[in-house]
Order: sequence, then C-alpha cells, then structure tokens
Amino acid sequence: MKRRNLVKATSQGAIAATVAGIAIGCSKSQNQATSNNTELPKITWQMATSWPLSLDTIFGGATVFAERVAQMSGGRFKISPKPAGDLAPPLEVLNVVKQGAVPCGHTAAYYYIGQNPAAAFGTAVPFGLTAQQQNTWLYEGEGLKLLQELYASQFGVIQFPAGSTGTQMGGWFRKEVSTINDLKGLKMRIPGLGGQVMSKLGVLVQNLPGGEIFQALQTGAIDAAEWVGPYDDEKLGLNKVAQYYYYPGWWEPGPTLEVQINLNAWKKLPVEYQQMIQTAAFEANQIMLARYEARNYEALQRLLQSGTQLRPYSDEILNAAKTSAFELYDEFAAKNADFKAIFENWQKFRDGVFTWSNLNQGSFERFVYKTLDTPSQGS
Repeated sequence: MKRRNLVKATSQGAIAATVAGIAIGCSKSQNQATSNNTELPKITWQMATSWPLSLDTIFGGATVFAERVAQMSGGRFKISPKPAGDLAPPLEVLNVVKQGAVPCGHTAAYYYIGQNPAAAFGTAVPFGLTAQQQNTWLYEGEGLKLLQELYASQFGVIQFPAGSTGTQMGGWFRKEVSTINDLKGLKMRIPGLGGQVMSKLGVLVQNLPGGEIFQALQTGAIDAAEWVGPYDDEKLGLNKVAQYYYYPGWWEPGPTLEVQINLNAWKKLPVEYQQMIQTAAFEANQIMLARYEARNYEALQRLLQSGTQLRPYSDEILNAAKTSAFELYDEFAAKNADFKAIFENWQKFRDGVFTWSNLNQGSFERFVYKTLDTPSQGS
C-alpha cells in the first residue's frame, strides 16, 4: 500500500501532537486558545453518530469531543452531535461523511468492512488487543498512521480514536451454548470480523444497530445478541429478553470508536482547529474508557440480582473461534493488499505486546485475582 501524506505540512505530525501535549496543562492550553482565537473563523458542523441518545456513555464520546472543541475554540468552532437516524442511518455514518453530506461523524469502523475488511482494525478484531494495547498500537505503533492512509485513499476521510469501551461481554443468549453444535443455526446480532468468525462456526449473523436489538430479541427475530457490556446492555433492556450472559467478548477485547472527518473539510480548517480536534478526540477516547470501567461492575451486580445467568464460553468454542479468526485473516491478507499491510504490522505488534503483558501485568493480575471473590454465576 502506498504511503501518503493526509494533509499538507501544516497538519503533519498529527499523531505525535495528539499524544504529546495533552494530558497535563489542559486548562492552560484552553485559556491560551480562548485568548488567542479571536481571528479564527466561526464554524458550525453537524456530526452524525451511530448511537441512540439513551446510551449516554457511548453517545457521550461524541458529546465530550464536541464540548472540548467548543471550549478550546472559545465557542468559535461548534460541533453538534446528532443521535443515530437524525442525519444518517446508524450504520451509514462513514458513507455520509465520505460523500461530504455531513462533515464529520462518530462511529465504529468495523461497521464498514463490506467496503474494505481492513477497516476492522480501526475498531477491533477477534483475539486482538485490549484497550491499553490498542491505544499503544494506534498512538505509539504505526496503527493510526496505517489506518489514516487507508481512510484517505479508500474513503476520502481522516479519523481519530475518540472512544473505547474496554473489553466487551460475549453476548446474550436465550439458551445455553456449550459446544460448536449449539451455535449452528443460531441467529445472532454481531458485527465486524467477529460476525464473520461466528458465521464460520455456523451462526446466522445479522448486523443491527443498538436501538433495534431489544425488539429483535423480544420478537424472536434473533436468538442472541452482543452489544457492549453491563452498563449499556442494562439500558437496552437485553436482560429482559435473554437470560444467559456470556463472557468474554473475544471478538472485541478493546474496541476503539472514532471521529471521522471528510478530508476536504479537514484540509479547509485552520491548523489550530485541526489541533483542537486531535486533542478533543484523545480526551474523548480516555474518558469513555474510564466511564465504562467505572460503571460496568455495578451494572453487572444489578443484572445478576435480576436473574441474569453468567456463563463463560467453553474452551471448545474459544479454540474453534480463534482458529477460524486467524484462518480468516490469512484469507483476507491473500487477496487484499490493504488488509495484508495492516495485519502484518498489527500481528508483529501483538506478538510483542502480548509477551510483555503476560510477563508483567498478566502475572500480577493472575496472582491478585485468584484471591478475589468472583460474582455469582447465577446457577
């Protein structure tokens, strides 16, 4: 894949700028921006999103991003996030952004693997990276650089990480699934490459937006569904229409959500606004992860008290899924140069970071967690 500059010299170094100057001194930089931006233009953008308003944490990623841009620009650059369906169908955000019908969006890249399977790396791939590892690959590996090259050439869009859910749960099922045979013929809502892996295991896969999952489960149109985790799943009421809650979400160990911006609209922005976007996206990325980590445990306890039955995926299912996942990656790499280039970089990074994480953080967690009381399995 050709390496391209996404923007002219004034906006180069986007990734480094995002990481380097943000975490400390936000209030100082905000005050400087406010006092020095009187010559900057007044701009108002609409933002399409894939999320219903009821999911305050995931829609909150778009809200945090927009609020920070407004604050840093002294109110001169206003972005208005709209819930799914207002400006575009929830799974069409990238399409309206690349067409220029809307200047920016907040969505998950793996909704668009039909256009290029390599887009999945922008969100998550099965048996991939945790949130911490994904951020490391994006910001300090070559992940974001490679993805921005892909988006520029394929979609005419530039994107920045702007949200993370942390490791997701493995979905809601009407009946228990212990073996591969239990999965065959099951109708399940699951997007991305995780859905393609499930399809290889015999599942009849559907890709539905979050706001449609409850009704589909309630009416029997699907037998199982995954969304995010306890906090969001409780808000969607999925525990009321399915009893068994599986873990882990092996297809989304650390998914990233992103701000997508039409590349022509991006190039027209003053460099100061480009930098504000990068900073705001970085903050939204960190804040969403912190909010999910803070809220999921309490929500899980409420779900268990309401009768939810926790179940782990069996080793049989996990082993078969992992084998199928990497067979799928080999298939894509053999016929898609974009996928091959990103996959090879990602796999090399994954091997190294897994070795380090297992040695250091993994050994610590294994020792500490074995002394903790685990939640009731509901059995």
